Amino acid sequence: MGDILVGTCSWTDRELVRSGWYPVGRRDAEGRLRHYAERFPVVEVDASYYALPSARNSLLWAERTPPGFVFDVKAFSLLTGHPTRNAALPEELRGGPRGPGVLDEVWERFAAGIAPLRRAGRLGSVLFQFPPWFRPGATAEEFLADCARRTRGWPVAVEFRHPAWWSAERGGATRALLARYGMAAVAVDMNRTLPASVPPVTSVTTSRLSVVRFHGRSAAWGTGSKEERFRHAYTDAELAEWVPRLRALAERVERIHALFNNCCGDAAVRAAEALTRLLGPAGAR
Repeated sequence: MGDILVGTCSWTDRELVRSGWYPVGRRDAEGRLRHYAERFPVVEVDASYYALPSARNSLLWAERTPPGFVFDVKAFSLLTGHPTRNAALPEELRGGPRGPGVLDEVWERFAAGIAPLRRAGRLGSVLFQFPPWFRPGATAEEFLADCARRTRGWPVAVEFRHPAWWSAERGGATRALLARYGMAAVAVDMNRTLPASVPPVTSVTTSRLSVVRFHGRSAAWGTGSKEERFRHAYTDAELAEWVPRLRALAERVERIHALFNNCCGDAAVRAAEALTRLLGPAGAR
């Protein structure tokens, strides 16, 4: 049976820091990461979506965490087709047209920024979370093919936010597409009553890894403020729904990352603690 690693989608979120979950004396950058890594074996780096990661930070993260701890790094916004502010780009790339040369340079800098994690064996995956308008079709498949070419040799996970990717009619083709490139499919837990709701499909597309991201079940998903979208405290009953699904996935893959994205106060870390307890010592580490 594969390992089930449970964690959260950030350890630096301001609301988490303000919640008091980090004890006095461990609220600086180093102390927070060490405290988190003593309690969970995996974390997602969400800051890399907003700004290119730096090799120096990656090296420090590897040094400040125990052997076996891994980081899932979220792909920079420009690499997934999201709007990207000029201020998020390196200074010398701002202001001009964003042609192929700029994109090539951004890819190179992203790769250099995560290189220390790769060398240390601490890169769990690079998460490509595509925008809601990234719908199935030839253009999207060409984009994915380019991503696969540029990330050859990396552990990659893909989250689609357009529900058509995992519809009953399209799901098989989506699984085959990701399997062709060795990319792990990301399953999601979210409010299931909205037009943009992605179904909680747990597809295995590579034997190495499966990822589940818990977004919370707020009805404000996609419309409200960040706090409204992610304000959800998972109950034990809601988490218990996922225990048999995660165990079934663990029969088919070497490793599962179960990550909580309901980053509002300490809700994500509390949910991660609860899921770890529900899985029991044989089900999570």
